[in-house]
Amino acid sequence: MDISQILDPLNKAQRQAVCSEAQNTLVLAGAGSGKTRVLVHRIAWLVQVENVSPYSIMAVTFTNKAAAEMRFRIENLLKTPLRNMWVGTFHGLAHRLLRAHWKDAKLVENFQIIDSDDQLRLLKRIMKEMGIDDKQHPPREVQWFINDCKDNGKRSQQLNPADFRGREFLLDIYYRYEELCQRTGLVDFAELLLRAHELWLKQPHVLKHYQQRFSHILVDEFQDTNTIQYAWLKVLSGNNLPQTNIHTFVVGDDDQSIYGWRGAKIEHIREFCHDFNAGASAEKAAETIKLEQNYRSTGNILQAANAVIANNTERLGKELWTEDSEGELLQIYRAFNEIDEAAYVAGQIEKWVDKGGKRSDIAILYRSNAQSQPHEYELVKRGIPYRVYGGLRFYERAEVKDALAYMRLAANYQDDAAFERIINTPARGIGLRTVEIIRAAAKNNEQFLWQAVQELIENKQLSARAATAVQKFIYLIEEMDCSKKGDHFTLVEQVAHILELSQLKQFHGRENTERAQAKVENLQELINAVKRFDDEGDPLLEAVKESAELNDAEQQVLTNPMSEFLAHAALEAGEGQADEWEECVQLMSLHSAKGLEFELVFLTGVEQGLFPHKNALQDYVGGKLEEERRLCYVGITRARQQLHLTHAESRTMYGRNEMALPSQFLSEIPASLVSEVRAVNNNFSSFDSFSNNNSSFSSSYASPGGSADDRAEGEISIGQRVKHKKFGEGIVIDKEGSGARARVQVNFDYEGTKWLMLSIAKLV
Repeated sequence: MDISQILDPLNKAQRQAVCSEAQNTLVLAGAGSGKTRVLVHRIAWLVQVENVSPYSIMAVTFTNKAAAEMRFRIENLLKTPLRNMWVGTFHGLAHRLLRAHWKDAKLVENFQIIDSDDQLRLLKRIMKEMGIDDKQHPPREVQWFINDCKDNGKRSQQLNPADFRGREFLLDIYYRYEELCQRTGLVDFAELLLRAHELWLKQPHVLKHYQQRFSHILVDEFQDTNTIQYAWLKVLSGNNLPQTNIHTFVVGDDDQSIYGWRGAKIEHIREFCHDFNAGASAEKAAETIKLEQNYRSTGNILQAANAVIANNTERLGKELWTEDSEGELLQIYRAFNEIDEAAYVAGQIEKWVDKGGKRSDIAILYRSNAQSQPHEYELVKRGIPYRVYGGLRFYERAEVKDALAYMRLAANYQDDAAFERIINTPARGIGLRTVEIIRAAAKNNEQFLWQAVQELIENKQLSARAATAVQKFIYLIEEMDCSKKGDHFTLVEQVAHILELSQLKQFHGRENTERAQAKVENLQELINAVKRFDDEGDPLLEAVKESAELNDAEQQVLTNPMSEFLAHAALEAGEGQADEWEECVQLMSLHSAKGLEFELVFLTGVEQGLFPHKNALQDYVGGKLEEERRLCYVGITRARQQLHLTHAESRTMYGRNEMALPSQFLSEIPASLVSEVRAVNNNFSSFDSFSNNNSSFSSSYASPGGSADDRAEGEISIGQRVKHKKFGEGIVIDKEGSGARARVQVNFDYEGTKWLMLSIAKLV
């Protein structure tokens, strides 16, 4: 490949990053600045110019979609397949590592990955055995506690009991959960990362092998790393000790660090140059390169984003700019309430589509998922197709997970989580009492549930009716195990066989509803998914299977198509990303919007206490408020051509109509960049008069009940819910005139928006 093919598509800053000679490089990549291009071209540069073996490169990102795109673009640029190259997510690469070194990691050979639901089910079982009231101590909180401990690299025995006075039960549950998973060969998602990190620390020969193998580590979205991920990378890189010569190249944006609530630490990107520079020679000291040219948004949108984020402290600092035009001004709409806000958004969408725009180029963004309801209602009423982005993915749907549990148990009788999920699904007369007896026997005898139930039947410790039902279940699973039949079954045939015997399709199909039919179609689609996997495989799993580092026994485990597919499905289900879009409007939370872009964006509910969230306003240290501002920066930079920001005078919260004040973030956008679509108070004409002091906002807005003059006209006021004899119930969204000429605009639940004369309408 000619060097020009690598460098010519890049701007000056991108070229500097791609050709960096520093041992450690931090690329500060602003929104829309081409960070994926830089990562891909950096790898091409290493392979084609510096003659680095692609198999000595590790590239890490956070989603399977991003990893697949990176692999595709690398292969397309280099014009050669790279199946054994270590490109994947943190979880995917940790899984690959543990499969290759299961014995060193103190795991069983055929360990199974469990998802969040299976983990929760195991915790409920443990808590019940311990006699802990799950109403007083919700299992999901216990689950969060355990995963948080693992994300911070802490086992149950490493925690200080003195820190848990009055909550000692948390340590007990964590310990029992660890013991159960170890005994039954189950690995949750947090465990994948923790166990992989412990492998480095406890097995120096394994760490040394990979430090010698990898010469370059590249990491995408570095600002999103949590404690265990950062520690894993630091140990592997060797902290640039003399005996290692690993080059670390990380790409990220401190201004887009918005996942602190799930463990991401913004300190990592800020401290990278210090932490990864210990022992590096002066000529190879850490280098920071800024990508500031934006290829996505208009100039006005970028200036607004720059102005907002400039209010954060301790930034590494950069300024987005574009060679494109300034574009349209930002539109700021002040609605009466959330109904009026939704009507405005829907009306603008209709105008966009009428002018030839595509619905799939539109996004409605909000801080809280609860805000979607008024927008959904208005879109349905107007017949505008939409999708709430981030719905359940295929492998997360209950009926599909049931089918996967049958497959898991048929492949591994020791899978207690799968056993519990399907023992009475579909119902086969096995009650909770019987399941409790089986659990108790397994616990007392330190057995798997499969072993315990067989001994209970043999020793006649179950009632005749229960024993018959359970024995039929055992026979059913054994019948599903194609490996015992001696015949050669393809993976597709195995899954079809299991589905047929499970009768899941018949179970769901007996209900004559669209929802039931959708479940049947999902089970049918599972066969198609298996066929696609069988035909195309999973590059990461294929790379594990073909690795020369695996012994014969390890190779044999990974050449089991069923085990491969189950691992693939578990990793896909754990990611939680939404499906591909259709031709419809996208509704999503601001957190879900990161990494996406749209021609037309509505950033809604930009109000104090809503965005920024009220919890951030109560954070006196200020870290949460700064993360909220970064979230606003992310929202603004999702827009390519048009950006509308909306807020309401009043909003119904928890069943109450409350006064709403405009967000302080709006005051941080220069007045020269915005156009006010509708002013409530004629004396309020510029956003320059906003103040970061929240109390100053109230003077510029009418109260939710309208002005004093409005109230003098009668009992009807803006924001009030009313009832009309013919049109039914609705909300007053506007009011004008006085005396006999007074009239109101009401948005009725089923009849739409209508203007009514108060003297005639007789509203209640």
